[in-house]
Amino acid sequence: MQHSKPRFDLPSANLPTNFKTDFHAGKALAQQPWVKAPTATDSRDGLGPIYNARTCMACHMKGGKGIVPQDGSSELFSSLIRLSKPGKNKTSGVIPHPAYGDQLQTQSTSLAHQLRHIPSAQTIAKDVEPEAYAYINWQKKTVSYPDNKNITLRYPTPEFKHLNYGDIAQDTLISLRTAPMIHGMGLIELIPQQQINALIDEHDDNQDGISGRSNHVWDSVKKSTVPGRFGLKANKATLTLTIAGAFANDLGISNPLVKHQPCTQQQTACITAPNGDDENGVELNQSQLDRVVFFNRNLAPVAARNLDEKQTETGRELFYDAGCSLCHNPSFITGPSESQTHLSNQKIWPYSDFLLHDMGTELADNRPDFEANGQEWRTPPLWGIGLQEAVNGSTALLHDGRANTVEEAILWHGGEADSSKQFFMTLKKSDRDALIKFVESI
Repeated sequence: MQHSKPRFDLPSANLPTNFKTDFHAGKALAQQPWVKAPTATDSRDGLGPIYNARTCMACHMKGGKGIVPQDGSSELFSSLIRLSKPGKNKTSGVIPHPAYGDQLQTQSTSLAHQLRHIPSAQTIAKDVEPEAYAYINWQKKTVSYPDNKNITLRYPTPEFKHLNYGDIAQDTLISLRTAPMIHGMGLIELIPQQQINALIDEHDDNQDGISGRSNHVWDSVKKSTVPGRFGLKANKATLTLTIAGAFANDLGISNPLVKHQPCTQQQTACITAPNGDDENGVELNQSQLDRVVFFNRNLAPVAARNLDEKQTETGRELFYDAGCSLCHNPSFITGPSESQTHLSNQKIWPYSDFLLHDMGTELADNRPDFEANGQEWRTPPLWGIGLQEAVNGSTALLHDGRANTVEEAILWHGGEADSSKQFFMTLKKSDRDALIKFVESI
């Protein structure tokens, strides 16, 4: 079946026929809107009481990246705000804010608040209020190339209105996060850890300026600390834990791995609100969770494009000459899997090492997460980046969506990537365009 536009929510090309029913069942669950409990159906109620979206794919539209508002008048959606207090926690990675937790939920099951009508406290005394409404104010700065070309970059400053559970103290750590693309996740999951470990050079022993390292995070299933691989700071141990956490924190849907809603102890109306729990005390049962994980695990990566064009070939050489591949490691070989044999022993080209790197002060959110410090980010995969806008209209790049183009994203690189950025900036424009063309072809 041909699709007029690219999508990141299609099944792997070699998905066995007998698995396709499970894939589409999981996709349906990821797309279905959850509703407020109680309702006549037990299979889709339990939303919230506070949440960020009604459905997984509202943020990952067509499997693509989230969108950030282009001005300060539009509310934040398909991106979110992480919060925490200074300090570390072995199992959560951060110290949650006492009133708002570790993620700001900007929606609630209150109809009055969904309509963004703020009536008197008496009329909604029993309603659960969202934690706040979030907006982004964009600040600008100009960067000049050696050839005197100027480019304007932007960076976000979050703004909160109607903080319904008290002020956010000045020592609160705040980080804007844009929903990532989700294709190829099952292949990433199957990369043997020793292949990633082989790229670790924490103390830069080879003196190439790159010192990637693992984030070590809590695996609540294994009850132990393991290398993180998923998440913008590699703060999630497995794909299953990533999805379970998103259900609980983004949708307010409890499940076997995260059995609580995102209510804090200071949110009494949220705690006492009706829920959609089944006889096992969860709103998304194990079978449903497994289906959604299966769907995510089998999303097809996109094929590279235009690699035989002269400009792309030139850009590829420059990509390596600039040292981009030292973090954006081109390829891996997936390991064995008895349950997902079709994903086993595949050569894949994600262009990431899935390690933490210091990206400098300008990209820092100054919010540690497990062992990741406030300037470190996991190298994001580049595959499909050139199709991102065509998939769902999102141009948001980097962790907070500040870059609208690959060029802008490169110019924000600092820290370990500063020398690569400087190499890029000293190129003549035609070579800069070629390097960008290669990245967009991956």
